[in-house]
Parts: sequence; structure tokens; C-alpha cells
Amino acid sequence: MKQSLNKIFYAVGLAEAISFIVLLGIAMPLKYMAGMPKAVSIVGMAHGVLFVGYLAVAYLCKETFNWSMRTFVLACAASVVPFGPFWFHKHLQSNA
Repeated sequence: MKQSLNKIFYAVGLAEAISFIVLLGIAMPLKYMAGMPKAVSIVGMAHGVLFVGYLAVAYLCKETFNWSMRTFVLACAASVVPFGPFWFHKHLQSNA
């Protein structure tokens, strides 16, 4: 159970981080420089769902792995910074 939750958290974090990078680096420039607002609608919705999923799985990990409040807050903060989930997963591995 714990191993599969860890894999799910990594996968959701990876997807959330990539969707955030695509939103900021591709969809928003398309909207504001090429007049294509549909890109932000599509990628923004996907990113929003992944963001909420990341926070939910982070909470499950907090409860399952007995993370400290500091670790949980770091996980949440990482979700709002580009490349943050990549850093957080590396941080978790180095402290394991």
C-alpha cells in the first residue's frame, strides 16, 4: 500500500509540474501573443484538476507516512512553484 501510494504521489506530482510548465510556457504565450485563448482553457482545466489531485495525494501521504507539518507544507508550497514538485520529490528521497 505505502509503495503504491508513493508511486501515485510521484506520478501525480510529475503530471502537475509538467502541466504547470506547459500552462506558463506554452498556453499563456499562445493566449497573449497569438490570440489563442482556448489553449489556456484546456491546459488550465487539466492543471487545476492535477493541482487539486496533488494536494489530495499529499494529504494522504502526510497521514500514511506520518509526515511532519513542515514536510506537508513544503509539499503544498512546491505545487505552486514551477518545477517545485521535482524539487520536493528529490528532497524526500534525500531525507529517506
